[in-house]
Amino acid sequence: MSRYVIDKKKLEENIKIVKEKAGVPVIGVVKGNGYGFGIRELTEILRDNGISTFAVTEIEDIPILREILDDEDILVMRSTCIEHEALVIAENGCTATIGSLNAAKVMDSVSEKLGVKTKCHLKIDTGLGRYGFMPSQIEEALKCYDFKNLNFTGAYTHFSSAFTNPQLTKTQLTIFKDAVEQLKKTGKDVGILHAANSPALLNVDGVSLDSVRIGSAFTGRVITTGKNPLNRLGSLEAQVIDTKIVPKGYSIGYNGLYTTDRETKIAIVPIGHYDGFGLTKEKERADFHSVLSQTKKFVKQKRMYVKINSRMYSVIGEIGLSHTAVDITDSDVKVGDTASVDISPLMVNPRIPRIYK
Repeated sequence: MSRYVIDKKKLEENIKIVKEKAGVPVIGVVKGNGYGFGIRELTEILRDNGISTFAVTEIEDIPILREILDDEDILVMRSTCIEHEALVIAENGCTATIGSLNAAKVMDSVSEKLGVKTKCHLKIDTGLGRYGFMPSQIEEALKCYDFKNLNFTGAYTHFSSAFTNPQLTKTQLTIFKDAVEQLKKTGKDVGILHAANSPALLNVDGVSLDSVRIGSAFTGRVITTGKNPLNRLGSLEAQVIDTKIVPKGYSIGYNGLYTTDRETKIAIVPIGHYDGFGLTKEKERADFHSVLSQTKKFVKQKRMYVKINSRMYSVIGEIGLSHTAVDITDSDVKVGDTASVDISPLMVNPRIPRIYK
């Protein structure tokens, strides 16, 4: 059986690095099944390491967090106009994101029915183009503060290009600050301000504000323009379940795309596409250069590797749904040895157990 293994001590080192770099309270973002580390496990470790505010995007994650957390705040980074979603947010005492006047109306109505006053953070859209009031809509945003069942305790924005464009990130920060100043001039108490995500914190100076939202940095798998001080965590592991020797000229895997050029010893590892191995995140742009890059990868048939007993071995043939063949010729690899692959936790099937060592 495969499992995704995480070094707990190094994770705690990452948390410490992030907290020191931020210099302000950290909001632990545990969306996407805790960025693939397991939402329950990661939340508990973050909480035990001094983080008291958490954030998710999916409504289904709220009850899970409430089983783990008591009085800790949960920010729902989803401006929703769906009544039943607003109901879950309000009845669980979460902080709602308000990114439109309609979302404010729905949350106010639900809160009134429940007899509660829901905490909210105003979302300002500075260029990502999803949730939030644009800077030209400040007059509309101000109307949200008039709803008697909403209590605004913060405001935030989301950077679009902090991975690769520090200058654009700084521009977005300036736009956000200008919008906040417009709100303050009317006498509104906007509460805590936050803008920086993981890449912004690590790539751009002066973005921390009152708090930062961190998720991918905990895994150590975040794009940085300089040296990354974080531990890169997570590996998919399974035991070698069989070995065999095949002759020269023997086809391996589906479609017979690989043929051995010598007598070859093979290890069978029960890891495949179902587990997440061999899957890649599609690029969100489709310009000439990205298409060319994908074409080159296809032509070159980028070689993949599996680590067994601290040594890298080549994958041969197409990766299957649940099995991979590995060339272990001239090695002492045997059944029962541990095989591992370096794979993003976001690509790992959520059903695969997360094991903390």
